Amino acid sequence: MSSGSAVTGGGAEEAAAVPLGQKLMVHVAENGHTLEFQCGGDTLVEAIQHSIHHLCVIPPSDQLLLCGNTSLDGANALAYYKLPRDDREVFLYNKARLLADSRPPAPESIYIPEPNIPPPPPRPQDSSPVGASADPALKALVSYETRFRYHFQVANAVYQSSLAKFELCRRLLREGQVQERALDTARSNLEHTFRKLSQRYSEFLRCFTQQHRSHVEMLANFERDVQKLRAVRLHPALQSEGRHCLMDLLKENDLRKLADGCLSSHKKFEVKVSQLKANFLELKKRVEGLFNAMNSGGCKDVEKLIKEHQGVIGDQKIIMQALSKDVDTSKKLVDDCSSCQLSASLRPHDAVSAVGRIYEIHENDNLPSIQNFDHSLTKLLEKCKDKKNEMNTLVHVCMQRVKSSQISIKGMMSELIAFQEVMGHQEDFDNLKIVSGLGYAYRACVAEVARRKSYFKLYTGFAGKHAEKLAIECQNEKTRREDFHRTWSRYIPDGVMCSMGLFDSPSQCDVKVAPFDCDLLPIDVDDVEKLAPQSILGSFLKSERSQIAKPLLSNSSISGNLNKSEQNSLSADDKMDFQDFLGGYDTIDIAGTSKLEVENARLKAELASAIAVLCNISAEYGYESIDEGQIDAALKKAREKTAEALAAKDEFAYQLQSLLTAKQEKCLAYEKRIQDLEERLANQYIKGHMVSGSKDTSGSLLSAFKSNDCNLDVSGGRQTQIRDESSVAMDEASSTSEQPSKQAEGGDENMTDISGALNLQLLDSAACTNLDAFMTELPRDNEHKIVNIDKEGHMLTQLTMADTSDVRIEDPLSILNSRTNEHHTLELRNKELLVSELQSTLDQKSKQLGETEIKLSAMMDEVNSLMKELEQIRGLLDESQMNCAHLENCLHEAREEARTNKCSSDRRAVEYDALRSSALRIHGLFERLNNCVTAPGMTGFAESLRSLALSLASSVKKDEADTTVQFQQCIKILADKVYLLTRQSAELLERYSAMQAVHGDITKELDLKKVLIKNLYNKLQQEKQNRPARRRYHLVGLKSMSLLSFFETLLGTTRRSTGTTQTTFCLRNLSPCSPSTTCGTQRT
Repeated sequence: MSSGSAVTGGGAEEAAAVPLGQKLMVHVAENGHTLEFQCGGDTLVEAIQHSIHHLCVIPPSDQLLLCGNTSLDGANALAYYKLPRDDREVFLYNKARLLADSRPPAPESIYIPEPNIPPPPPRPQDSSPVGASADPALKALVSYETRFRYHFQVANAVYQSSLAKFELCRRLLREGQVQERALDTARSNLEHTFRKLSQRYSEFLRCFTQQHRSHVEMLANFERDVQKLRAVRLHPALQSEGRHCLMDLLKENDLRKLADGCLSSHKKFEVKVSQLKANFLELKKRVEGLFNAMNSGGCKDVEKLIKEHQGVIGDQKIIMQALSKDVDTSKKLVDDCSSCQLSASLRPHDAVSAVGRIYEIHENDNLPSIQNFDHSLTKLLEKCKDKKNEMNTLVHVCMQRVKSSQISIKGMMSELIAFQEVMGHQEDFDNLKIVSGLGYAYRACVAEVARRKSYFKLYTGFAGKHAEKLAIECQNEKTRREDFHRTWSRYIPDGVMCSMGLFDSPSQCDVKVAPFDCDLLPIDVDDVEKLAPQSILGSFLKSERSQIAKPLLSNSSISGNLNKSEQNSLSADDKMDFQDFLGGYDTIDIAGTSKLEVENARLKAELASAIAVLCNISAEYGYESIDEGQIDAALKKAREKTAEALAAKDEFAYQLQSLLTAKQEKCLAYEKRIQDLEERLANQYIKGHMVSGSKDTSGSLLSAFKSNDCNLDVSGGRQTQIRDESSVAMDEASSTSEQPSKQAEGGDENMTDISGALNLQLLDSAACTNLDAFMTELPRDNEHKIVNIDKEGHMLTQLTMADTSDVRIEDPLSILNSRTNEHHTLELRNKELLVSELQSTLDQKSKQLGETEIKLSAMMDEVNSLMKELEQIRGLLDESQMNCAHLENCLHEAREEARTNKCSSDRRAVEYDALRSSALRIHGLFERLNNCVTAPGMTGFAESLRSLALSLASSVKKDEADTTVQFQQCIKILADKVYLLTRQSAELLERYSAMQAVHGDITKELDLKKVLIKNLYNKLQQEKQNRPARRRYHLVGLKSMSLLSFFETLLGTTRRSTGTTQTTFCLRNLSPCSPSTTCGTQRT
């Protein structure tokens, strides 16, 4: 079980917002018991643990309290975990039971209550008035009443037993359900831990697969890359002795050794990862098997059985009600019969017969049924007990497996961390990557040389543009000063103005470009493919080529600009559009910086920059997949470029439509003007024909010509005004048509081509709309042009003929018309050719516009695909955010676990210090005891031991350990006993020396007595020979008696002096004795 906490913060602030209760329910997982504590949110978890210790005899160190996936820490209050609350449960797990060698739980010891059936009632006595009556029916009723009461008592005993059994079944069911929820909590905790492992394993496997693929291809293409580098010759200016090709820039032997080492480490790491995969699959199989085992609880079946047997209690209750009613009925009949006996108005025999049938129902139906119900509840209790034992065993086994699985998960997590660290240290492969990247680097350097040479031409063009602008400003200032002098010189003399300094002129500004990049090799863009061909570049994986080609290569092709360093070199205010820059060269050409040359230099610089960018991308991602962040950035750039291109397209289409509308309005104005001129010309001819004949023809013709000249002047002025306005409008339209090209840099080039062509057409049409005065004198075959623009933008030109045959004209006028008709016909033909050319050009551009629309639709499809990819990336971003939140939870859990481990380690360190100090004291005491034991002599041992005991008694401290105090007491007792034995030994030695001295004295005295007795004996022998026998016997007897008394005295003295010495004397021939007896006397 994980002991970390998944609480991410909030604590008391969040708990204050949630209403807390005053009752905490703690469920014990190993037996399903429930503990209820009356407490508040400010109660410490440690206090709850101590209470649990008193109730369940589980030490606080072995207690694991879980609320969901959160482990309760003893140092925190309950409010920190939003407890106590009715909707949150706390489960208690015994850590000692989670060990693999812990003993299994004991079977449930449940006392099955047996019905306390009372003894049968005794036979009724005749003491009562009814029992003493002579009527047997009344006696039978009394007997039936007694039996009915006994039946009710038996049924009540069985019913109470059934109720107790049913409550036991329900209690076992509740405990089993608690254990099921405890297993669910442990399962959730294990799932949480295994999910973290799976996520880390998936991330590791993804990174490993990517790195493995890149390393495999790098090692496989090593020889090919070496051969390609050896085949590419360096520029002649770069060649030297020992350096002719690209491979000469590297140390081939070192690289080959490095490749061999990389191949060996790659294979070893691959084998390790294969073992890790096998271990993970085995662990996953174990965890899934454990999940299946944890779902095998049978509490639902037991709950179903208990619900089915709940009706049994109801049936028993109905039988009890019937028995109670029968008792009341029998009692009432007895009372009625007893009262009727006095009145002699009731027949008790009918009551006896009715009660007898009820008695048979009791004996045959009610009592057996209630007993059968009790037997069924007994069987149900046995089943619940078996299920409870199975659940206890299941919880014990599953919790042990959960603990083992979590240990395995932590071990595999540590292995994954170690493997990820190994994956991060791939310096050899990074060094080996130089072989594949050298070609890209060389190609990028050559392209950079070509770009810098083109940039010098471009930079010179910029300088010329600025010089032209400064020259124009200088000329404008000179003109303004001349106007000023011309205006005020008639008022103020020149001398005064000269004194004021108003005659100076601005100096001419010369823009000079100092030469730079003079040491560049003479390499152009065309030389890049010769010096560093595409064949020297390595090939990518198919998937990686597709990943790079979509977001990055398209991005580089769309941009069409210089690299970022060049783009950022100029500020936003100083940036100049190339179209504006090139537009300034329509009138003036600077030597070496013409419009075409500058445009060519720009294109070369962009091409070289694109080659360098491609080389950079290829070298960086040649053997690696693009990261999600880089894909996101590339997609963002592509979306921005696409949006800019679409905006430029929409703006250009709007400008084109407005331009066509303006052209249509102008054509309609021209048509109306032509009609007005035709009407005026016809009216003038009619008026001239009706003039009187008094005036000659020449005069009339002259006046007509004068009026015509006047009209021509007026109409010509108007047409000139119209031409000027149209030319200005067309110039504005051309300038606005160039704006989309500024906004859509790198966009579709067809748009720029269309705008440029339309600008030329508008200029030509503006030039052709300069109608001269001869259009007022059109003949009867007068033609005018009508231009219509339909919705699709096609221009239709229609020529109409105005019939004027009904007007009669004089011969001079016809002659004049015949002269001018040829000129008008030639102009009309030219205009018709111009209109046809315009129409063909417009058709061509319409086709190009259709192609542009097709490209635009394709671009829209690509935008849609990019939007889909963006949605996918957003999903990945959300998932990454969830992973970040999950990692934060894991970090907090790890911190909590580390804090718990730190507290445990501190506690163990204190215990270790106490044990170590106690051990050192014991060791010192044993050393002193050893010195006492090895002391020479018995007295020295006793004295040293006594001094040791006295020193220990004087140095006793209150905080000494029990072992040290016991050892000190033992030493004191031993010293006392040794001292006592030493004193006894000294006393015994003194007594022994005294006894030795007494024994020596007695021995000497005994020797003297022996000599005396021997002498006396010899003397007696001599006297025997000299005296008579009787007297001899008498004397011998007297002497023997005296000798005996002497010896007795001697022996008594000896016994008193020694106390332990035994002496034996044997006296022979001192008295007469018979042949059958032993001669002599023995004394001890």
